[in-house]
Amino acid sequence: MYSAILLALLLSAAAYTYAEDPLQSALSELQPSSLSASEQRAELAWFVEASKPFQGVQVRVIAERIHTHWYEANVLAPLFSQLTGIRVIHEISDEDDVVNKLRTQQATGLALYDAYVSDSDLLGQHFRDNRVLVLSDFMVGEGASVTLPTLDLADFIGLPFVTAPDGKLYQLPDQQFANLYWYRQDWFARPELRKAFRERYGYELDVPQNWSAYEDIAAFFSEQVKEIDGQRVYGHMDYGGFDPSLGWRLSDAWLGMAGVGDIGLPNGLPVDDWGIRVEDCRPVGASMARGGALDSPAAVYALQHYIDWLQRYAPADARQMSFNQHTNVAAQGHIAQQIFWYTAFIADYARAGSAVVDGDGKPKWRVAPSPRGAYWREGMKSGYQDVGAWTLFKATPLRQRQAAWLYAQFVVSKSVSLRKTLVGLTPIRHSDIESPALLAAAPRLGGLIEFYRSSAAQRWTPTGANVPDYSGMANQWWRQLHPAVAGQLSAAQALQNLAAAFDRHLQQIGQRQQHICAPRLNPPRAPIEWLQQAGAPWPALTDERPAGRTLPYEEALRAWD
Repeated sequence: MYSAILLALLLSAAAYTYAEDPLQSALSELQPSSLSASEQRAELAWFVEASKPFQGVQVRVIAERIHTHWYEANVLAPLFSQLTGIRVIHEISDEDDVVNKLRTQQATGLALYDAYVSDSDLLGQHFRDNRVLVLSDFMVGEGASVTLPTLDLADFIGLPFVTAPDGKLYQLPDQQFANLYWYRQDWFARPELRKAFRERYGYELDVPQNWSAYEDIAAFFSEQVKEIDGQRVYGHMDYGGFDPSLGWRLSDAWLGMAGVGDIGLPNGLPVDDWGIRVEDCRPVGASMARGGALDSPAAVYALQHYIDWLQRYAPADARQMSFNQHTNVAAQGHIAQQIFWYTAFIADYARAGSAVVDGDGKPKWRVAPSPRGAYWREGMKSGYQDVGAWTLFKATPLRQRQAAWLYAQFVVSKSVSLRKTLVGLTPIRHSDIESPALLAAAPRLGGLIEFYRSSAAQRWTPTGANVPDYSGMANQWWRQLHPAVAGQLSAAQALQNLAAAFDRHLQQIGQRQQHICAPRLNPPRAPIEWLQQAGAPWPALTDERPAGRTLPYEEALRAWD
């Protein structure tokens, strides 16, 4: 349904060129809104007035390839240009390309783009390198005259994720999506399957609460059930190809779900879900020898489970897939569950006629809290949430910065955000989540709205500010760990290599950075000394496979709160 709506919107985008009244065209397109009609008209009129000094200015921005950004590029950018006279070139590219271009602009100073919609995962890098515009300073300084009076920062659900340890705002959320557990509720509800599972495992076929239950369910569908309605089925889906996206799969809280880091939100203190220890905001090491946890027993447990499940329970071709290749596999109707699934793709999975949507247009699937690993403890982060956020550079000429800031605010304003949320399903504002329009859409979205209305939205968090060079360090994940996925190294060996690479990288950054929070490595010590101390790195458990535990869907939803 939502893909069809998006297509219609894209086809109608050219109509804005001929609109006699751009403000009325905007009001017609941007429905529904959380604002009243008069409030929405006044907010859009502010953009018209504030943009008058920038008539004819051209700004270039870039964002990753998801529905939300297609809508911005093909509908909102032309609409904004008609309203303001500012021409926007809104480029869409792969996430890895966006990150690399941003890194190039940071390193060289070349003016590639005037703004990026880039992950908040780079926050630790931004606040240490002194190149990214500090938005909280800009909004009361050079950007005061072009800062929307009704921006209402407190309404953004992801504001803590773009606020650095210095208390300042470096990015502005544009879209958010979480990694949640996904499963075929219709299959889980079949009496014959429930009976067979109960007889074999001794508990109910429901939403898994720990990795033991997830593994039992994966084995049940892949090795016992095997076929449903004449189709080969699998109890697990993932991807493992030699590709940069393999790094995202593992760094996007796979270790966090296992319980690698310390208790504390958003990312564990003093050791985060990347296994990096910080002391007084300074990263001091990733290896156990430096006090980190990236090569700890919990990390080995996490990586080994990822490898085992991929090889045993997923379709064979998943081992060579990348992120983009795997995204719609479960929508084909032969996957029973995924331990964490990106909600950015709900629009595709809610499309009428899909194999995972019933005849009434309602999903056969649901999302729920992801199960936790054996090392996980109450108070740790529960999973990963992607926050794509507007990022501007200090070196960009002021006029370009101000024009780009106007566009960034337009696409996240209350006049726009609810309509954009209904198209892309990546909510950013409390006011939208509580709106009648999203509540009405909830039954067709499989639990997405229930997630964002719960307190769990703050326990699913992005990569934290401990990581001082996300764009450089993220590449190490897939390069160092793929040999373990391919069976060339053990999980322990690959993680030792990754931890050593991280330590070297942290040391190099510390040598060239003058920032008060620049890395400074701890002297090496015997890992056993750290394992005997409280907190991460955690010592090996005597039992890494406790009894499986599940909850009925409604109870699992309540567990979010």
